[in-house]
Amino acid sequence: MAQSNPDLLVIGGGSGGLATAKRAASYGARVLLVEGDRLGGTCVIRGCIPKKLMFFAASYAHSAHDAAAYGWRSSGPAELDWPALVAARDAEVGRLEGVHERLLAEAGVELLHGRARLCGPGSVQVDGREIKADRVLLATGSRPVLPTLPGVEHAITSDGFFELAEQPARAVVVGAGYIAVELAGVLSALGTDTSLVYRRELPLRGFDEDIRAELAERMGDSGIKLCANSVVEGIERGDGGLTVQLKSGEQASEITSDVVLYATGRKPDTEGLGLEAVGVATGPQGQVLVDEGLRSNVEGVFAVGDLTGRVMLTPVAIQEGRALADREFGGKDSVMDYEGIPTAVFSEPPIATVGLSEEQARERWGENGVRACSTRFNPLLHSLTGRRAPVFMKLVVRESDDTVVGCHMTGPDAPEIIQGVAVAMKAGATKAQFDATVGIHPSSAEELVTL
Repeated sequence: MAQSNPDLLVIGGGSGGLATAKRAASYGARVLLVEGDRLGGTCVIRGCIPKKLMFFAASYAHSAHDAAAYGWRSSGPAELDWPALVAARDAEVGRLEGVHERLLAEAGVELLHGRARLCGPGSVQVDGREIKADRVLLATGSRPVLPTLPGVEHAITSDGFFELAEQPARAVVVGAGYIAVELAGVLSALGTDTSLVYRRELPLRGFDEDIRAELAERMGDSGIKLCANSVVEGIERGDGGLTVQLKSGEQASEITSDVVLYATGRKPDTEGLGLEAVGVATGPQGQVLVDEGLRSNVEGVFAVGDLTGRVMLTPVAIQEGRALADREFGGKDSVMDYEGIPTAVFSEPPIATVGLSEEQARERWGENGVRACSTRFNPLLHSLTGRRAPVFMKLVVRESDDTVVGCHMTGPDAPEIIQGVAVAMKAGATKAQFDATVGIHPSSAEELVTL
């Protein structure tokens, strides 16, 4: 029997909801979490975790070649067992789902499986039963969306990618954001003939221009067919598979594929939440509008994570949730700091970045107010393999006080390296302090302190 009057009722068992619930419970709050699907949300079930496991699988694509250069001998070429990979991946996701349920119980959070919707001030209806709560947190995340075009019913989203029981021989990925470049890289490395279709000249809009250009070049080198400045006009199913009709300027073309995967955007998942019933204000994309304290315009109703449309990253949802719980139940003056959020794209090669791009910095402080220091090199690993897989690094520095305001990298271990740099930048590190730091030799990371 669920609590009738919890101090906090959380709708959504993804990263933001879980973090808020456990932190609030640690302060002695009575917390009820309601989830209508699997526990863990997009990140654990059909996002970050299974994607990273597929990225790990893809990273072995060059292993046989590289190992041979270092004297290792094998009896024959490696062969991917897609069903075995999928089974192992799904087993790990299931294990993590169980871990989250156990951690909730240990924290003293009550879990209720069901569909929840707001039905009045301080009232939530769960599968027909009304529950009163002092505070309600909306943490239902976001969901992928498909555009309106002929034949789009034949396409899948990232959710569908994780349901593929067999490896497609051919795939068309549409989009140029995180998810598109990540899944295109995974498919291609695992042996699928992959095309990436996107509207602009370069992928990853909003990232540093040099990083975007590096990624496009490397994806092309890896065998991905890049269809830049292109839009999909329609999709048709025939005997030979799916025909994707493209338009690039005035030029029309077609690609035949087994799978068409759309990764052109996500939207806040507010459907069925009852926002209209209680007057919760939303933005043009359906995002719940909140203030710096993550409060909606309705007293006692809060929102965190992708639902707010601010920064759609799992660690941000977690940090928001903890700050909210600290303030509401821990008596702390906690607010989320959105400056200097590091992020990674598990593309081929992986990208990691923190702070401002060179373009953003110059727009803020002028052409002469910023200097950029960069390097591009083939790492030591490939001195024997002969494989061309350059690493690119850039520091963006504010001239007025020598502060490093941006750091960007492509290459193996970029996410691991940039996480540490993010700490230094949060502390206000200057270029002189980077220069005064002794490098770890031989490593790629040492180049950041020798630029």
